[in-house]
Amino acid sequence: MPEFAGSTIQLFGRFTKRAEVQSQGGLLNGEDPTAYNTADPLRIWIVQVGIIIMMTQLLYLGLRKIKQPRVISEILGGILLGPTAFGRIPGFTNHIFPAASIPYLTLVANIGLCLFLFIIGLEIDASIIRRNARLSVVVSLAGILLPFGVGAAISKPLYEHFSDSSVHYPYFMLFVGVSYSITAFPVLCRILTELQLLDTTVGLIVLSAGVANDVVAWTLLALSIALVNATSGLTALWTFLVCVAFALFLLFPVKRIMLWLAHKTGSTVNGPTMFYMTVVMIVLWASSFFTDIVGVNAIFGAFLVGVIIPREGGLAIALTEKLEDMVSIIFLPLYFTLSGLKTNLGLLNDGAAWGFMFVLAALDFTGKFTSCTLASRYLGFSWRESSTVGGLMSCKGLVELIVLNAGLSAGILNERVFSMFVLDALILTFLTTPIVNLLYPPERRTRPGDAQVTEKITPPDEGDKVVDDDQASLVAPNSHPSRRRFAVILDTFDHMPGIMALTQLAVPPAYDDSNTSSARKPEYHVDALRLIELSQRTSAVMKSSVADRFISTDPLLSVFKMFGEESDIPVSTSLAVVPYDEMAASVADHARRHGSQLVLIPWLAPIAGSTTSAVDAAVPGTLPAAKLESSNPFEALFGSGSKANESAVALRSQFIRGVFSQSRIDVAVFVDTGDRVGTRGPQHILCPFFGGPDDRLALDFVVQLCANPRISATIVRATMGPVEVAGLQKPVEAILSDGLPVISTIGLEDSIYPYQNTESRLQSDTADSVLWARYAGLEKYTVGTHLQAALSRITFEELTTPVPLQSLIQRVHEFREVHRRVLVVTGRSRSRTTMSGVTRFEEVKTVAEKYGCASGGNFELVRKTVGDVGCALLVSGAPNAMVVVQAGVTSVGEA
Repeated sequence: MPEFAGSTIQLFGRFTKRAEVQSQGGLLNGEDPTAYNTADPLRIWIVQVGIIIMMTQLLYLGLRKIKQPRVISEILGGILLGPTAFGRIPGFTNHIFPAASIPYLTLVANIGLCLFLFIIGLEIDASIIRRNARLSVVVSLAGILLPFGVGAAISKPLYEHFSDSSVHYPYFMLFVGVSYSITAFPVLCRILTELQLLDTTVGLIVLSAGVANDVVAWTLLALSIALVNATSGLTALWTFLVCVAFALFLLFPVKRIMLWLAHKTGSTVNGPTMFYMTVVMIVLWASSFFTDIVGVNAIFGAFLVGVIIPREGGLAIALTEKLEDMVSIIFLPLYFTLSGLKTNLGLLNDGAAWGFMFVLAALDFTGKFTSCTLASRYLGFSWRESSTVGGLMSCKGLVELIVLNAGLSAGILNERVFSMFVLDALILTFLTTPIVNLLYPPERRTRPGDAQVTEKITPPDEGDKVVDDDQASLVAPNSHPSRRRFAVILDTFDHMPGIMALTQLAVPPAYDDSNTSSARKPEYHVDALRLIELSQRTSAVMKSSVADRFISTDPLLSVFKMFGEESDIPVSTSLAVVPYDEMAASVADHARRHGSQLVLIPWLAPIAGSTTSAVDAAVPGTLPAAKLESSNPFEALFGSGSKANESAVALRSQFIRGVFSQSRIDVAVFVDTGDRVGTRGPQHILCPFFGGPDDRLALDFVVQLCANPRISATIVRATMGPVEVAGLQKPVEAILSDGLPVISTIGLEDSIYPYQNTESRLQSDTADSVLWARYAGLEKYTVGTHLQAALSRITFEELTTPVPLQSLIQRVHEFREVHRRVLVVTGRSRSRTTMSGVTRFEEVKTVAEKYGCASGGNFELVRKTVGDVGCALLVSGAPNAMVVVQAGVTSVGEA
């Protein structure tokens, strides 16, 4: 009788004897609550599950730092809880995992295994094989035939030295060959996603070959189990034929019925309904029951049902999302622990056993690596790419453990051989990630679209010299660096209004007004990158593996594409599923590969609109204490009472700062304060200009925005200096001391720019003066028609004050009384602007204290993200919205 049905019957027999137990005991009765009690097995099961989950999670906390998949921690955790480690502690196994409790643990683990195989079936997408049929067939067959032959060859000495003589050698050889042929598709897909290889040429071939390999391997395993469980060869043949007929029955009529039912219930539109989920579960367990009673393991029935579930409308992904958490958190660790309890590395107690174990691992890797590498090379891939394919296809993981457990349950493998193969699977799975990183580093990766010619960002005749923004401003003072290719980052619906507003501002409308001559040219292009966090959920991996189809149904991309059509903006779309820690690097890499000239990122500040319309204080930019207490609109973002929002602000700040630090091209962050900035009516921009690469980029960007006839701007060149009081010059320190405390502590700088020496500072100051003269001086009357039209809408002012930030706040409030909507465009630069020892940091700290925001945990995060100028303006609640820009480092000649 197969294991699944046998465990059920055994447990039923145990429950029929519960009436014989007089008392369940308890803590109040003075009994050990963890002691095994047949009348109440749930208690010991909860203890076992708690220990198993904690063990695997603790191991994963360390292993995830070296980019190892979760399956490593689960296998290793099971081994440690078994007789290899914790089992050697006196009384541990008898007290925590008593033999009488194992049937309960086994039943739950097998239920979870069936659900997991159902999820694996949901991951199998036949369209992936069809799109890459030639590649997948060649690589998958090569990855099965040669490893199977190597496994059959090593099985002979392994059988003679370690196997029981009662075991039929053909069965033993078959299981070893199947074990060598296995490639763990679920683990492989996880590794491909975490290493961002799914959209590379290597990822495409490995994904398709892995799917084909998985299907063939499961078929071989079903045949192996049928042969072992059959009493004769004829019975095995009938068993296999019945399974084939049942699989065809599921793949054709039942699959069509499931698709019809999905459309009928609306499950392909709004996700699976309760009724559809009920039908799926009934079919799942009925299929598992049938394959179990005919002599093949129940997991094959569950796997087949997963394969036949429709993929339309993301239905398979939605079903996975409903099941995966419980399966991955509880059920799978139970199965791995059961495997660990059967694994005793102490049985490898001599040199021969360890020698055979290392030979097994070496041959297992060599067979897969060699066959898949040569097959890929035959298909025309480079040696680097081919060897990476071979390294990835050697991944084992959970699927091999299922094969090994089936062989152990059937009596084909003993505990010693089983332990050898478990260690072999652990070693090969662990080595997959470092081998791939060594053979195929990020800078060597190629993608199918990389051969296409992209627009050059900078002239190609300067060699590979790196030119910063200071030098660029001096070299080409008469050219306006209009940015026409934008990378727009989409992540949540909350950020959509802000990013749409910024996109519509950045791409001017196609006006036909002959007076302005500002018609948009066709080279403007927007590439929308949809970012999805790669969590530990299987559904996230499934989204990444079918990104080419998921990209057409993603709601954020659909909304943005419709916005592009309505606004007459050419939009292309991309989708990336990456871990949160690698999102910033993914944005920078995407912008570089697509030739973007400016990255647009939204940031929605969780705040209310400001009720302050003017600044009435003795010192510019300050408010009376009474008014501050009654109106502090930015307390939600900066204040100490915003503990609930600090985590969200910190995560967003970390992402934006990561893009700032890793992007080699210009970046613009749209800070949406909640007071929406429309783009249909007149719009006024205030741009503070202190100098430096970021402020020069802000000035250039404002000039480009003013190509839109509906946009006007005021650019204020602010410098810090003394003011005259009654004919006498009053130093900055004295003015700041008049009720404005000076903070002496200077925080660490958070900028990608290096420390400026005298020469670099002089060069930057010269570039500032050249750019200012170019736009504000007489040159504006001699430039081209388009630039002259934009400059005619800009007012240039110069401001010298000891408190420039507070003066800017006052100017913004003044503009809001005149203009309905005021947008601030400022540079992020946090360079130390000093005057007589006073820094900009000290003034922004003073402003924050005036508005009661300096004590909030988010204040420093926001200051490091948007810079001192942006932080001071946000604290005041003055602008309707704000754009913070940072100039990237441009590599001349690099696309």
